[in-house]
Amino acid sequence: MILHPRAVFTEMISENRASWLTPMLVLTVTAILAVVTAGYLKTRAATMGEIALPPDWQWWTPEMQENYMRAQQATQGPVFLYVMPLVGSLTGLWLGWLVLAGLLHLGSTLFGGRGSMQNSLNIVSWANLPFALRDLLRVAYMLLAQHTISSPSLSGFATSEFTAQILARVDLFLVWTVILLVVGFAILDGLSGGKSFANVLMVVTLTLLAQAGLGALIAGFGNAAIQRPFF
Repeated sequence: MILHPRAVFTEMISENRASWLTPMLVLTVTAILAVVTAGYLKTRAATMGEIALPPDWQWWTPEMQENYMRAQQATQGPVFLYVMPLVGSLTGLWLGWLVLAGLLHLGSTLFGGRGSMQNSLNIVSWANLPFALRDLLRVAYMLLAQHTISSPSLSGFATSEFTAQILARVDLFLVWTVILLVVGFAILDGLSGGKSFANVLMVVTLTLLAQAGLGALIAGFGNAAIQRPFF
């Protein structure tokens, strides 16, 4: 898939079977590795008394600072560091795969594609493999740097939470995945290159906007809960 994606997608046509399990298991393992590594480093930082402070910390009142520190201590357990991130990561992975495959199959059908839902599930699962490589690179970076990644991808350039959520998902691996999706739907669903590109671009853009909106909403609630955890 990495070196010869067209050959892989062409082989899928001849086999005509569900082949999505292998790449999804690979993505599941790498997602678990990323969460466990981040949880370990956060636990280690908390043990050493290293707590990341908000950028406007110096302007907070003493009561707000005390509440924040107490909230940070209360969220250092395994449930907050491992269980909840694992559930969120794996739910997003598997549910996102199903939703993205369904939307791309619908769009392909509207553009005149001849593929099936099984084709869409196969294409999306294999095309997502670059994200497994991204997880492995992030794990390697965190282990070498001995701290978690605070601003993934391009989110460090964001000026608002919504744009930060979008830019956190935009990187070379996303572009790589988009290219694989375009190639896959052109081959397996019989779409022209232009129609396949339009379908993938439209669906991926809508998906990014929806994920960013949900992520910004959750982050807003999370920040409010951390600043006022006992009210």
